[in-house]
Amino acid sequence: MVSTKPYLIRAIYEWCSDQGFTPYLAVTVDGRTRVPREYVKDGQIVLNVAGDATSHLQIANEEITFQARFNGVAFPVHVPIEAVAAIYAKENGQGMAFEVTEPMVVEETESSPESAPEDKPPQDSGPARPRLTRVK
Repeated sequence: MVSTKPYLIRAIYEWCSDQGFTPYLAVTVDGRTRVPREYVKDGQIVLNVAGDATSHLQIANEEITFQARFNGVAFPVHVPIEAVAAIYAKENGQGMAFEVTEPMVVEETESSPESAPEDKPPQDSGPARPRLTRVK
């Protein structure tokens, strides 16, 4: 099932644009994120994704891609949807924050007749999934 996150990002982006606000993305940078590393601080970067700051902006279900200028130099930006921590309006801070999810890593193991399988402790499956609670 496709996450609601890219749909919400597109909605907040459209709302910011309709209101004349500047949409900003807060992004957690990892190995899959392509941004100029010199602008990354504490593993995060904030990107201006307004129409006049980007070229060829595409907010797809799996990734956000665009071309932007950093200190006058064009750079192709690639942000996985999982890495988006928030989208908000620069002018008033209104928007939406998201939980940043870690990518699933599939480890390949070599099996050979000489090696016995290792006993591995169970891995933590991460934080519990959020739940909606009805408040009366």
